[in-house]
Amino acid sequence: MNANSAASVIVERGGEGVVAHVGLHALGTFADRMGLGAALSGAIPAGAVVHDRGKVLVQAMLMLTGGGEACTDIERLRAQPGLFGHVASDSTLYRLLRSIDPETLSRCWSAVAEVRSQVWKRSSATTGVAPVILDLDASLVQIHSENKVGTDSTYKGGFGFSPMFCFADATGEALGAMLRPGNATANDIADQLAVLDQAVGQLPEAIAAGHRRGDDPGLVRRALRVRADSAGGSPRLAGEFRDRNIGFSVVARTNAQIQRAICDLIDGTRQWFPALAQDGSERDGAVVTEITDLVDLSAWPWGTRLILRREPLHPGAQTSLFPDLEFRYWGHYTDAVDPDPAVLDADMRAHAHVEDHIRRLKASGAERFPFVDLDANRAWLGLVCFADALVRWFQLLCLSGALAKAEPKTLRWALWHSPARVISKARRRIVRILDGWPTAPELLAAYERIAVIR
Repeated sequence: MNANSAASVIVERGGEGVVAHVGLHALGTFADRMGLGAALSGAIPAGAVVHDRGKVLVQAMLMLTGGGEACTDIERLRAQPGLFGHVASDSTLYRLLRSIDPETLSRCWSAVAEVRSQVWKRSSATTGVAPVILDLDASLVQIHSENKVGTDSTYKGGFGFSPMFCFADATGEALGAMLRPGNATANDIADQLAVLDQAVGQLPEAIAAGHRRGDDPGLVRRALRVRADSAGGSPRLAGEFRDRNIGFSVVARTNAQIQRAICDLIDGTRQWFPALAQDGSERDGAVVTEITDLVDLSAWPWGTRLILRREPLHPGAQTSLFPDLEFRYWGHYTDAVDPDPAVLDADMRAHAHVEDHIRRLKASGAERFPFVDLDANRAWLGLVCFADALVRWFQLLCLSGALAKAEPKTLRWALWHSPARVISKARRRIVRILDGWPTAPELLAAYERIAVIR
């Protein structure tokens, strides 16, 4: 039996004709086919430069997708001109990001929105008739330096940033992002509305137009709906959503009215309905009811409802709306018109998807801000969001099966860093994926799908 974990070889420099990031090449080819680099080039003043600015940003997105955390990591692509052409140096990328002021960054977001509209027309996830759901949430990013502008202490005793995001639930894309100091509160209404408005501006025109009020002041058709946790659970913020003709579902905070209503429920005979899981099956032990008639909602927009869920108390459960030793109570306000409280409850619990989206961003560059300058770090956060969107588009249009929903770590191991050999044949450069590579069929299929994009 051979107990060695690696084959015995002689290692030397000077290897030629091999590449290590074929999956990233596929992603870059997809970006080119969708016109992402060209759109970004038009958003950034060119000046006297050697490298096209849009190309540099797209290659930086590939670097972040591959696991890079700093400008110097782009050297990994620069070492493979056979796949990525003439890649800008780390100093060029550094200077570019430092040159992006808020106005330029806004134009970059608009450029990405143009490409997004094309992707959404092609994806089955975004071509339905149901309202587009937007999820608001904030997170903390630990920064181990007090020299970075815009950082501050956090409520958890740390130090850094507290960015706020708005995601599209159907695709997981970050449609809006605001880099804020660590002491910024999650329930800052101005910040939430600013990020929401940015997200609406990222939507295709046909979708974004549905949130505008028409001639009829009683318009109830809302093409958009926003979800938020208890940080968004205030009548004032709900009123702002209504003023934008955007539907809302926000987690309820405990108060005397709700606690009194729950007491009435405990002593009464109100009907409870089985709670539903995301796949539509019943959740064991969890039940749902509506208590709109038991509380005063006059401060909330007309049509607001209060949905309540009760489930057995379990270790580690979050704060309950009512102190009880047997059950945990949780609820949310909504202006949705669906008559089934269980369906509304299941939809609201899907707001937890934001945790997955934020985790994905943090695994792709959002946990390290490499600049001292605040505007440069804002540009970095925007770049992280663009890179994540590019990956999600690629998964929606070019991948299937498990890879279409895979996390960054899985994609890096399975796809992005696929090895291959480069040969020349009939004056053409050919990349041959390593024999036996587990995801070679999926990668080849992705190239075939890219080739038919027009």
